[in-house]
Amino acid sequence: MLWKEKYMLGVPLIDEQHQELFRRVTDFVEIVRKPVPWEQKTERVNQTLDFMKDYVVTHFRDEENLQRELGYPELPSHRKLHQEMVAYVLDVSRQYEENGYQEQLMQQFAGRLLAWLINHVASEDQKIANFAKRKEQEAHE
Repeated sequence: MLWKEKYMLGVPLIDEQHQELFRRVTDFVEIVRKPVPWEQKTERVNQTLDFMKDYVVTHFRDEENLQRELGYPELPSHRKLHQEMVAYVLDVSRQYEENGYQEQLMQQFAGRLLAWLINHVASEDQKIANFAKRKEQEAHE
């Protein structure tokens, strides 16, 4: 799995969700890239698409609630990033339901999910953690 301890935000719920997302996305990337017939990938692809449609919405809601509680000033732009990813997941899911398995679409989806997850957690979400730490330090001064 591509999870690293440095991705921890220090918020147990969010950290657990991030680890689950990394676990699922890593598994998905591995199955999509395996040189096996599509029929052997179908169940995992279906599970991943169903999971992502539900879980990212739940996770993003929880993460945005945390930002609201903190008074995080970049919440609107962060929410926009979340909305764009949800729209992408739903679009890929719709294409999959309409057209069935398309190797190129699933490869692109796997790559984009992984890149987005790493970049988002390592960069955007760390800004939330840094803001929370600064806020806590200011409260103790």
